[in-house]
Amino acid sequence: MTKKIKIGIIGCGKVADLHAGAIKNIENSDLVAACDLDEGRAQAFASQYNVKAYTDVTDMVKSENLDMVTVCTPHPVHKNPTIDALNAGANVLIEKPLASSLEDCDAMLEAAKKSGKEIGMISQRRFYSPCLRVKDAIGKGKIGKPILGTVFMFGWRDEPYYESDPWRGTWKGEGGGVLVNQAPHQIDLLQWFMGGEIDELYGVSKNMNHPYIEVEDTAVAVIKFKNGGVGNIIVSNSQKPGIYGKVHIHGENGSSVGVQTDGGAMFIAGMSSILEPPVNDLWSVPTEVEKLSEWVKEDSDFFNSVNSMEYYHQMQIKDFVDALLEGRKPMVTGEEGRVTVEIFTAIYRSSRDNAPIKFPLKPETGRDDFDGRLGSND
Repeated sequence: MTKKIKIGIIGCGKVADLHAGAIKNIENSDLVAACDLDEGRAQAFASQYNVKAYTDVTDMVKSENLDMVTVCTPHPVHKNPTIDALNAGANVLIEKPLASSLEDCDAMLEAAKKSGKEIGMISQRRFYSPCLRVKDAIGKGKIGKPILGTVFMFGWRDEPYYESDPWRGTWKGEGGGVLVNQAPHQIDLLQWFMGGEIDELYGVSKNMNHPYIEVEDTAVAVIKFKNGGVGNIIVSNSQKPGIYGKVHIHGENGSSVGVQTDGGAMFIAGMSSILEPPVNDLWSVPTEVEKLSEWVKEDSDFFNSVNSMEYYHQMQIKDFVDALLEGRKPMVTGEEGRVTVEIFTAIYRSSRDNAPIKFPLKPETGRDDFDGRLGSND
């Protein structure tokens, strides 16, 4: 009989419902506990999913002998529950981004190394069929070496959105704006597709039209990869009415592949549904151009046939569960999660310093500007 992985959830807010629903549908997994500092919220969540409620991570992991936890707390408070869970003996899968600062990322990665446990980051869009198709085409050399990658993520967040939780739109509570909350999926896909280490980045971040928040709503960056490729990131929460996210990769042989990961109305985890299915919106591989319309229909039909809010979280959590059972690395490791944090941190620092930022980045200590953020929107 195959071992069942015992799982707990840390943080019982909106996105935790996605995790709970996903875990309940994964073979070889068993959701047994939930933890939140707010005892009432922990109890309500636990009652809803028929699990045991806790307010202390270490107590939960040890009392329930958990194999893994998923972390669903706000971004700036990923570190402590992750380290507590690792030290108590659990593997940890963390909602994106891995953390809001490099200092937190490094502390979490070091704790994982010392404990011998695994950590990973949720980036469920990697499991979209059109994203897997792009990665497969690049891996098979269909576009040659990737030489240019672009990210566009345009959308709109209004004042009621920022009022929906007290931590939203604040440096202390959210850790950043569009770069930290909305764009990490597309940033992760860009670095995954391009497949090379970054050499240098120049970026600008600003708050264009949201005077009631502290964080940036718009950012632009140019990336130089060590393998010779270049990238461009343009992301904004200042564009009405809805959202679209696109990641396009152009190859040295002149062929291009791309995916529209998001489209339609603005999506809020735990509050709204995804309206438009992700599709390949660019495909100029000579022998496959005619397949594009077929893929769009096929992927759209499948996406609309499942509960897309839960299904792709389910796929990624299942991958993490399977990785533990099979003794392999998960599809999105903690180290890869750090790359996303490194990229958006470099944009903040570059905007602050009005200068290119060389990679790799280390945490900045002894400063009072939250690793570049407080001076990046001037």
